[in-house]
Amino acid sequence: MNKNDSYDLVVKSPGRINLIGEHVDYNGGHALPAAIDKKITLKMKKNNSNNVTVYSKNIDSEFTFSLSDLNRSSIEWHNYIIGVIFYINVLRPDAVKGFDCYIDSNLPLGSGVSSSAALECGVAKGLNELFKLGLSDTEIIKLSKDAEHTMVGTKCGVMDQFTVVKGQKDHLLLLNCKTQEYKTIKVDFGDYKLILLNTNVSHNLASSEYNVRRGECEIAMKVINAKYNDLKYLCDVKPEVVKEFKNLLPEKIYNRALYTSKENQRTLKAVEAINCKDLHALGNLLYQSHEGLSKLYEVSCPELDFLVEYSKNYDQILGARMMGGGFGGCTINIIHKDFVENLIEEMSIAYRNQFSIDLTPIAIHIGDGVKI
Repeated sequence: MNKNDSYDLVVKSPGRINLIGEHVDYNGGHALPAAIDKKITLKMKKNNSNNVTVYSKNIDSEFTFSLSDLNRSSIEWHNYIIGVIFYINVLRPDAVKGFDCYIDSNLPLGSGVSSSAALECGVAKGLNELFKLGLSDTEIIKLSKDAEHTMVGTKCGVMDQFTVVKGQKDHLLLLNCKTQEYKTIKVDFGDYKLILLNTNVSHNLASSEYNVRRGECEIAMKVINAKYNDLKYLCDVKPEVVKEFKNLLPEKIYNRALYTSKENQRTLKAVEAINCKDLHALGNLLYQSHEGLSKLYEVSCPELDFLVEYSKNYDQILGARMMGGGFGGCTINIIHKDFVENLIEEMSIAYRNQFSIDLTPIAIHIGDGVKI
């Protein structure tokens, strides 16, 4: 398959950042994500057969499967595509016909910018247009999430897919993950830039540990519900109420609940800080978020902790934290525009000296959601 072939349509599907509100989406809390200007490009065309052929330029790999045989593949990235078609079939039986898809991406894989949701939503949005399926954004978000739950096995919340579909240029989304209601928050970082620092540590643990954290939160909620049965999600529980259960919950489970409750409140405070143009307050909330993710939720790693701690040496960095599932991937940093290159060079040297790994900086801008 060649990128120079003629195609029926081209889809641009973005990655996403989450400024704050990590690991709260499956706990019914508020997150503050945005789509970014790094994207997966999918070129699609009908092929008048019953087969699907997909080529990924980035890994120079092609695979073909029959629409009559939508079984899981042993190769993980195949399952994002197979899963999306499977769930489209649930809503629109046999409406998807054979097609070819050429994929190219400038999204860094495994860095916590949700390349998986970009792929799922890009495929879903493209097929919706290619075969005139009439699926709503809400249906595309849900079926993409379902594909990741069942075909890939990551019990993610709704934030990633929601942001990829609904993102707006220069706006954060204040997303209520419980109701899927959202507000767009206009954001202007002034003299500061958002920079991701990719640890280049693979977060393979993230999927399995993600599901473990989800289970631990459910255990905490069951115990809390014995006394407060009107609360449905951990993020509905105030920190002072969580503290009532300090002696009733195992320490690890208590820590998970306390982090989740506090992180939800931090997200709402972050919106206040943005609205007041108080970037220093926003930066402090990012540091608090990382502290909780590292010590209470235990989803960080030495490389992420090092970068966040090291950033505190510089007045030109207002805040930093790990972003995404954890165990690797990126930190997100608010850095003064005049010092970006110098700071990154200094941090890269320190990081290489500490871990013998090269750091990859990624400058990002807040962009639109998936577009045909």
